[in-house]
Amino acid sequence: MSAGRIGCMTTPAQGSRIPEGALYACDNSRFGSDGKGRYWPGAEAWFAWLSRTVNRYGMDRCLWALAPDVPFDAEGTLTESLPWLAHIRELGVPAAYAAQDGCDAPGLMPWDAFDVLFLAGSTEWKLGPVAERLAREAKARGKRVHMGRVNSRIRLGIADWFGCDTADGTYLAYGPDKNLPKLLRWLDDLDDRPSLLSRTHTPGNTSGMPSTAPDGGRPRPSTLPGQGAGVGGRNPVTPKARLRANPRR
Repeated sequence: MSAGRIGCMTTPAQGSRIPEGALYACDNSRFGSDGKGRYWPGAEAWFAWLSRTVNRYGMDRCLWALAPDVPFDAEGTLTESLPWLAHIRELGVPAAYAAQDGCDAPGLMPWDAFDVLFLAGSTEWKLGPVAERLAREAKARGKRVHMGRVNSRIRLGIADWFGCDTADGTYLAYGPDKNLPKLLRWLDDLDDRPSLLSRTHTPGNTSGMPSTAPDGGRPRPSTLPGQGAGVGGRNPVTPKARLRANPRR
C-alpha cells in the first residue's frame, strides 16, 4: 500500500481502518461477503457511514464510492442508484455505478450521472462482450472502470484488456503471506507483456480469453489493476499507477 500499488476497499460492514496515505474505495455491501447482501444497513445508514468515511480519510484519497444497487438487476439498480449518485458527488468523491446483466437495454445507463463504471453482475455477463463494450464506451467518455470479483491471473488479464483502472477480489484475504507474492508476479508478468493476449475465446467461454482480438496499440500501464491486501478489508483494491498522482481525475 505504501508503494501505491495496492489500495483498500471498505464497506459499512467492515469497520476497516484505512492505512495512513493509502488510497481507498467505498463499496456499499449490497452484494456483501455472503453474496446475499445481509450486511446492507439501509440507504440512510449507508450514506451516513460514507460521509463519515470521506470526512475521516479525505476525499482526495478516495478513488470512488459505489451507489446502492440491486445485484444482477439492471432496472432495479437504476432505480436504487439514481437518487444517490448526485449525493456522492456532493461529498467530493467520484460516484460509481454498478453495471448489471441487461443494463445495455435502452435507458438503463445514466452515463452523465456517474464517474466510474463498476462491472458487477453475474460472472458470465461481466466477462462477456456486452461488459467489454460498455467498459470501452466508458473509457471513450472519459470515465474510469472497475471490475469486481477478480481472483485469478486470467481474470486480472481480462480486466486489463477491457481497460479497467481498478479491480478487487478476495484472493489475498485467504493466505495473504502466500498469495501476495503471487499477485505481484501476476502484475509484473502482465506489465512486461508487449501485448496482453494472443487469441480470442470461443463463444460461451467465460473462464478464459476476452471477446476481441488485440487492438495492436493500446498503451500499457506501468502498473496493472488487481486485488490487494487491505487492512481488515474483504475486497481490497489496486489502482493503476496513473491514478496515484490524481486519484480523482
